[in-house]
Amino acid sequence: MRPALVFIAAIILIVPNRGRAQTSPPSPQSDVVSRPAADGASSANAKTLTRAQAEALALKNNPQITVGRLNALVTHQYVREQRAALLPTVYLNVTAVGSDPGSRIAAGALTNPTVYPRAAAGATVSQLITDFGRTTNLLSSAEFQAKAQDQTAAATTADIVLAVDRVFFNTLETQALVTVARQTVDTRQTFVDKIQALTNAKLRSDLDLSFAKVDAARGRLLLLEAQNNYQSSLAALSALLGFSDEQNFQLLEESAALNPPPLDVSPLITEALDQRPEILSLRSQVQAAEKFGHAEHDLWRPNISALGAVGLAPVREAPISAFYGAGGVNVTIPLFTGFLFNARAQTADLQTSINRQRLKDLQDNIARDVRNAWHDSNRAYERLSVTRQLEEQANLALDLAQSRYNLGLSSIVEFTQAELQKTEADISDTDARYQYWLTQIVLAYSVAAPR
Repeated sequence: MRPALVFIAAIILIVPNRGRAQTSPPSPQSDVVSRPAADGASSANAKTLTRAQAEALALKNNPQITVGRLNALVTHQYVREQRAALLPTVYLNVTAVGSDPGSRIAAGALTNPTVYPRAAAGATVSQLITDFGRTTNLLSSAEFQAKAQDQTAAATTADIVLAVDRVFFNTLETQALVTVARQTVDTRQTFVDKIQALTNAKLRSDLDLSFAKVDAARGRLLLLEAQNNYQSSLAALSALLGFSDEQNFQLLEESAALNPPPLDVSPLITEALDQRPEILSLRSQVQAAEKFGHAEHDLWRPNISALGAVGLAPVREAPISAFYGAGGVNVTIPLFTGFLFNARAQTADLQTSINRQRLKDLQDNIARDVRNAWHDSNRAYERLSVTRQLEEQANLALDLAQSRYNLGLSSIVEFTQAELQKTEADISDTDARYQYWLTQIVLAYSVAAPR
């Protein structure tokens, strides 16, 4: 969007504009300023939209936010899966067997149990007694992964909100340029009519009339280009808000205090490192990797579990009892696994180291981003006073040039040059305000401060 705005501004700079009252852009500092729809639609047909409403629509409709929330729900189900290993497991079994008398399983195993014809039903219960921390470490790892995904979803939400704010302010800026372009066209046409009358009365030359007509044509070209860029930015805003087609929004420009940025960036960096969701997510991932590494090292420890079975055999051979029940404890001690456990433990340790380095890199990048956003905000704030002074001097120069031209003391070239400077000053002042508001939003996003 920024290249398009630069292109529009470049066209405006070469288009003369007459009259301070007609060319000054509407002030963004009013309490609530309602602009007409840039495509000529009436206010009754356009939907009014504030920045807060745009953010709320994006949070409700944008599919990326929905995907982030669903991914968070998935990871919470993984936590339930890991916790299930600590709870009892109960199975209901129904078995019916037909066999020849005296049948034995003679192949496929070292044992050769006798197979009796029977029909029985029963239940089996198993419960983990202890695996010396492996399951609890797996559960903790899953919980940290769920926390990480929650923060990732929060980061996605913040990214979408920032994108909406960017496009919202860009749309407001292109909307303001459309207003300037319309005023330019009206002013140029009025000026052409005046010069035409003076030329017919032999009070002005045909050269002046040619200059005026060229400027009027440039004004119409500017208006077409400005309207096209406004519609493009409006389409981008509609897409971010979750609409498949372009919406006819009438953007409402709310007041925003032009407060200076903080004097010191260090507290902002500290705040960002404490509360940015990306950092909180990666910290949880580091903790999850550490817990998973502990669980992989625990593979070498014994596993102790209890097992119980009870049931009835109404159809049976003589050696089989009508009721059966048994219970026991099983201890599994790993001795040699072909170095599988060693490889798994080392892999987990390496992944933990990778996550720690990713966290350090992210912290460095966020500190850089906060510092850059702070510098941008300072430059944008200083630019406000410069553009305001530029506008005042351009207004004075235009008044003097217009007086000299009306008195016949200067040519139309001097007058149009003064108008060009006035237009440049108006564009710079309007752009400075919008850009400073945007830098404030970006700085708040960089430190994850509540807005």
